[in-house]
Amino acid sequence: MPGFKTLTRTGLQLSNAYQPSTEPFVGMKAVVRLAISSALVALALVIAPVAWFAWGPTKAFPGQHLVNAVAGVIVGPLWAAIIATVVGTLRIMMGVGTIFAYPGGLPGGVVVGVAYKLLKKVTSRRRALLLAALTEPLGTVLVGGTLAWFIFDPLFAGMSLQARFGSILWLYAGWSLSSVAGGVLGAACLLVIDRVGLLDLLKAG
Repeated sequence: MPGFKTLTRTGLQLSNAYQPSTEPFVGMKAVVRLAISSALVALALVIAPVAWFAWGPTKAFPGQHLVNAVAGVIVGPLWAAIIATVVGTLRIMMGVGTIFAYPGGLPGGVVVGVAYKLLKKVTSRRRALLLAALTEPLGTVLVGGTLAWFIFDPLFAGMSLQARFGSILWLYAGWSLSSVAGGVLGAACLLVIDRVGLLDLLKAG
C-alpha cells in the first residue's frame, strides 16, 4: 500500500491541478463593460441638452469628448465607438445633434483606446491615461473633422480652392474648442477615478 506521505503528495498535486481560476468569466467581462457603457451613455444624455453649441451646420458637444476619453481608457476602443454611436443617435432623436455626431463622436474614443493600450506599455499608468485622454482631439478634429468636411464639401462646390480649404480650417477650429475642453475634463475624471482606486475595479471587468 502507498504510504501516507505518498497519498498526501498525490492529493496536493491533484488539488493544484484542478484549482479553479480566479479570472473573471468572459461573459461577466461583457456584462461589466455593458453596465459601464450604459452609465456613460446616460451621463452624456443628461448633459446633452445644456452642453452643446452650434458651429455652422454642426452641433458641437464637449460632453461627448469627455465620455470618449473615459470610455477609451476604461472599456477600450470598440466599446467607446459603440457608446459614441448610441449617444449620437439619441442626440439626433432629441434634437440636440446632427448627422455630424457620427464623424465627430466615433474617432475620438477609438484613438484614446488605442493610445492607452500603447502608452501603458512604455510609461506609468497614470501618465498613460492622462496622455491617452488628451489624444481625443486628434481623433475628433483630424479624423472626424476631415470626414465631416467631406460630408458637406458639395456645399462649397462653386467656391475657390482657397475658400474650400478655409472651410475645413473653420470646422477644425470649432471642433477643437469642443474636443479639447471635453478631453481635458475626461483626463481630470480619469485621474480622480484612479486616485480613489476605482480604475482597477472598473477595468477588472
